Amino acid sequence: MRNEAEMLRLIRDFAKDNLNVRAVMMNGSRANPAVAKDIFQDYDIVYFVDSVQLFIDDQSWISEFGDILIMQTPDGMDNPHAEPFNKYAFLMLFKDGNRIDLTFFRTDQLDRYVHDSQTVILLDKDGLFDNVPSPSNRDYLPTPPSEMQFYNCCNEFWWVSTYVAKGLWRRQLPYAMRMYEGPVRDMLMRMIAWYIGVRTSFQVETGKEGKYFEQYLEASQWDSFVRTFSNGDYEQIWQALFEMGALFRDVALTVSEYFGYDYPIHEEEQVTSYLHQIHTLPPGATDIM
Repeated sequence: MRNEAEMLRLIRDFAKDNLNVRAVMMNGSRANPAVAKDIFQDYDIVYFVDSVQLFIDDQSWISEFGDILIMQTPDGMDNPHAEPFNKYAFLMLFKDGNRIDLTFFRTDQLDRYVHDSQTVILLDKDGLFDNVPSPSNRDYLPTPPSEMQFYNCCNEFWWVSTYVAKGLWRRQLPYAMRMYEGPVRDMLMRMIAWYIGVRTSFQVETGKEGKYFEQYLEASQWDSFVRTFSNGDYEQIWQALFEMGALFRDVALTVSEYFGYDYPIHEEEQVTSYLHQIHTLPPGATDIM
């Protein structure tokens, strides 16, 4: 597997030798010195070019980066007839395990480019990026919720929990799990991110999909979070749902106290009682109450 020095040299050399490429920047975790490096980190690269279409029409250049294991071009998939493209991404996983997410962006569209705070300039032939600040993780830090955002998160969590209960009682596993792992977990993840923000003055990353949660939650909270992941057994899903509700309440109360927001305890108590009621409701029942 080629190491980081080899990959960065390859990325720069390709750009140096191609007159169409005017600048190169690297975004993402490899541009953040605070992130521990590992073999699965992508190289998030942007080539600023005079013509994007040239790289789309003739893709023989790809072989210069290595042997492809699998590739995806999301811009072409989403809108294949958008010629001429202002930007176009090639997501490339190579057989040696390296991955480059390479985006071509037209230099005459720079006013539309949004800089990521985790950015390192690797090459700039024309001085296009003289004022790019030093890389930091500021774009990835959690932001404090407004009172309305806090309430909406609580309301969505408890509201959609009733959908999970309905699906479980009907024994509609795909529906129940989609509601559970979709909207309900999304709200838990959001609240945990705010909770970690409260505990760290909103100065640490929680990571994409909560990948750093374990570092900042107390051991008992992390154990509870782990128990929210269920298998396909209906009773186990019920218990995971109850666990999720208890964890949500725990972290939400801390967030509400910190900001002085009202936690909708009445909604939570009523929904929790309802969930337990549906849990014990016999199959074929004709009345919920």
